[in-house]
Amino acid sequence: MPGRVSTRSTRTSATSTAAVSRKPSKQNISSRASTVSRISSPTFTIPEESPSTALRVQICSIFADAQRTTAGHRKLVINLRKIQEACCYEPSKPGGNGGADIGEEQFNDEVGRCVLRVMGVKKSESVGDKVVRFLGLFLKHAAEKDHSLVSETDNDETGVFPETPSIRLTSHILSLLLPLLASKEKTVRYRSTQLTSHTINSLDSIDDDIFQLLRLGLLKRIKDKESMVRVQAVLGLGRLAGNEAEEDQDNQDSDDEDAGGLLERLLEVLQNDPSADVRRSLLLNLPLTPVTLPFLLERARDLDPATRRALYSRLLPALGDFRHLSLSMREKLLRWGLRDRDENVRKAAGKLFRERWIEDCAGTRALTEGGAVGETPAPNFDALLELLERIDVLNSGVENGVALEAMEGFWEGRPDYCEAVTFDDVFWDALTPESVFMARSFNDFCRKDGEGKMEALVEEKMPEVTKLAFFLQRYTNDLVESLRRAAEQGEAADEDETVEQEFLVEQLLHIAQTLDYTDEVGRRKMFALLRESLAIAELPEEVTKLVIDVLRGVCGSEAAGERDFCGVVLEAVAEVHDNIIGDSTQQEENEDESFHSAKSEVSNDSTPTKSKPNKPFNNGEGPTEEDEDEDKAIREIMVNMKCLHIAQCMLQNVEGNLQQNIHLVTMLNNLVVPAVRSHEAPIRERGLVCLGLCCLLDKGLAEENLSLFLHCFNKGHDALQISSLHILSDILTTHPSLLSPTNAPTTLEKPLHKLFAKALKPSSPAGVQTAACTSLCKLLLTSILTSSDLLKTLVLTYFSPQTDNVAVKQCLTYFLPVYCHSRRENMARMGSVLVSVVGRLVSMSEEAEGDEEEMVGWAVIVGQLVEWTDGRRVVDIGGPSGGASSGGGTDKRGGEECMVHVDVGIEVLDRVGASGCLKKLHSLLERLDSAIALKIASDATSRNALNKISLAMGKVVGERRVDATTTVGDEKTVLDDGKTVAGEGEMENEEGGVAMKGEEDTVMTLAKEES
Repeated sequence: MPGRVSTRSTRTSATSTAAVSRKPSKQNISSRASTVSRISSPTFTIPEESPSTALRVQICSIFADAQRTTAGHRKLVINLRKIQEACCYEPSKPGGNGGADIGEEQFNDEVGRCVLRVMGVKKSESVGDKVVRFLGLFLKHAAEKDHSLVSETDNDETGVFPETPSIRLTSHILSLLLPLLASKEKTVRYRSTQLTSHTINSLDSIDDDIFQLLRLGLLKRIKDKESMVRVQAVLGLGRLAGNEAEEDQDNQDSDDEDAGGLLERLLEVLQNDPSADVRRSLLLNLPLTPVTLPFLLERARDLDPATRRALYSRLLPALGDFRHLSLSMREKLLRWGLRDRDENVRKAAGKLFRERWIEDCAGTRALTEGGAVGETPAPNFDALLELLERIDVLNSGVENGVALEAMEGFWEGRPDYCEAVTFDDVFWDALTPESVFMARSFNDFCRKDGEGKMEALVEEKMPEVTKLAFFLQRYTNDLVESLRRAAEQGEAADEDETVEQEFLVEQLLHIAQTLDYTDEVGRRKMFALLRESLAIAELPEEVTKLVIDVLRGVCGSEAAGERDFCGVVLEAVAEVHDNIIGDSTQQEENEDESFHSAKSEVSNDSTPTKSKPNKPFNNGEGPTEEDEDEDKAIREIMVNMKCLHIAQCMLQNVEGNLQQNIHLVTMLNNLVVPAVRSHEAPIRERGLVCLGLCCLLDKGLAEENLSLFLHCFNKGHDALQISSLHILSDILTTHPSLLSPTNAPTTLEKPLHKLFAKALKPSSPAGVQTAACTSLCKLLLTSILTSSDLLKTLVLTYFSPQTDNVAVKQCLTYFLPVYCHSRRENMARMGSVLVSVVGRLVSMSEEAEGDEEEMVGWAVIVGQLVEWTDGRRVVDIGGPSGGASSGGGTDKRGGEECMVHVDVGIEVLDRVGASGCLKKLHSLLERLDSAIALKIASDATSRNALNKISLAMGKVVGERRVDATTTVGDEKTVLDDGKTVAGEGEMENEEGGVAMKGEEDTVMTLAKEES
């Protein structure tokens, strides 16, 4: 075969020209870019068949085999390449085959003929996808073969690829497809866009003229009304965007709307396209650059679960080393993925963390040590510690942090690490935030195993209670020393060291919460340690809370253990109070002694002068009385806040009766009540929380203080209002009998209703509104409150355009359907307020006209209200069977109770039958008739709809008119003013006659009957 490249120019036959368009002229690939935009949307037609040739038979046979299966595509590509080489490099001479010259042009025409046959194949037919795949594979193979045949000496110095048969074939095919991109038929647009994009992705290089034509043609397709066409368009544009040079587009005078940057257009589509398939295709095909990366990563919050999963399972693993991402982005990706609503997304995020990210850390170490990168490394705990450091475990490892969820999935998915981990004495002697968190997460994972398979493993690897107590004591002492050193140094202290020490103690206390304290020696050691630690005044609040939680478990769960627990905590409160007051008193005495000593020395060395008692002595060496009073007040606030915090943590761990525990009564009288009466806002707020916790333990105390909590809400600031709402909700949930008719005074319900109505107003602070909504939803869902007015308030808040609180809307989105479908009584209550809710929403919609915030559509509102009152969806948990009620909205128990829609319909008709509504219906009917007469509706569908509405309205108005004017009996009653009563389907006209609304419009005038 000769190595010379054919220099024939590509010619388009009449057959292919007829297939493109009905116009006599054809599109030239080297024409201006504006030509594509000027082509009208062509209608695709199959070209007329020319006489069959041997070449056509061979090519058609190959394409026919390619439709059957993809398994033999490689062999078929080789066979088609042989035919192309025979036509392009060794053309047959005339006379060998009926006098026809079989060359490159004929080969291209026959391939183009087969390509045009694919354009009409629907998307559901797999044969079209097989042919497209085969053609892309062939073009790629042919291009590679042609480039290998071109010698290096033939290459131009400018680096431009020489023209080859495969390039000319590609240009011929694309010239056939480009006009079809704007076809009127969606199937043709889809197949032409699909084949164009597949061709682009199959080739390594493309002609500049073709590039511009493809760019403009595909850019128009990203606005196509069919999502399947847009998907294929972005697949091709993604490849073009990756290779597109940043050029100035201002000189393009053909299409101003397409003159913008390609990458910017695709990013806009990625953010705003309504089709999830389009967004997902762009997510996986856009180039990974610093410009596109933020837009790609934000798809972790996409509405489509499959798109979110594609980000975690395909994009992020292909991104490379995760350490190139910022710390905040790593934390966000983990949090969004592990807490996703979709289980598949959560699995993909967990797999990314435990397989890819850990291998990134371990792979770098293997590279430095001479290992092979890419192999699955053995358990490497240095890499695991680095991974924890990369996700900032100091901040993400706290309660509700994402690091705990990530490590739980890590231990579950990597059993090799569970078997290989060891916690020896060397490990505990040199704890770091990452290492102690690794131990805590491993302990929590093994303890939560419900089947008990990991219990033996954790008992083997974790230290016993006594040893852990020694380690806890050591790191607690380090923390206290660090805190005291930081207090002495002031602003110059190193806060990072203190934060790390505090984190170490917190994680050790979390481990101590899960230990078994049946060992008496270990229990006593831990009890003594916790008792001493609780009396340390400098201990941070979070550590104090954990110490009390562990101490509660050490004391035991029985009543005697609870009394001992309360006694120990109150003793610690007294010690903390004495330590802080004692330190401040001793400091004052030392200052006074030094002050008097200095004053005596001055008096001995100088001449005595007359004292001035009205003016305090202050020469800069001692504090004034005002400073002393201020310091004393600050110390008192600090003492009370610390003691109240300890008391609050203790009350959160107590379940017994308040009056039967003398320690709790003493604490209530000596600590909590004075704090509630304090004039300092922080003390009063924390004292109110402690009082609320005490009320949960005693019903009588709760009944006495309900008015106090109501007063705090009405007169307090935002934080106090939120605390009052939470306390009231907890009290009513714990003691629901307080609202029973026999116990509760009638004056209690109205203040509660006013409280929630005030808190749910749009003008209320966001925190207060959220707390009120959450509390009210809990009380309604548990049937503690059964007020229809409060339910109506919640529904109006949900649909109101003035509600911009996302937390409130999210809470109500879950609450309203669950409330209605959980009990028949709840659904009936919703049905009783439905009509009034719709009426109020109509008024709100009229008031909101012209405002920036618009109400949601009535179709959405009515759809949700109908679903909430659908009796077929009620789940009768309290019924005999405990399952969902049967279809039809009624069952043997429910009877008429579940027919909420019927009750709502009766109420609606009663409202419509009112005199005011009847007049409005008359006015509406007149306007409908005027609209029909003026022929406002231009199409037949709209005219038919207006006619149906007019007929239905006329029938309703006629029926209501009959009900309003007729008396008992079947005879018609004649009115005194000469007007008679309209029967069914009638309405009065202006002349006193009767207008019949039915199949035909007929006017009848009835004479006045005389008695």
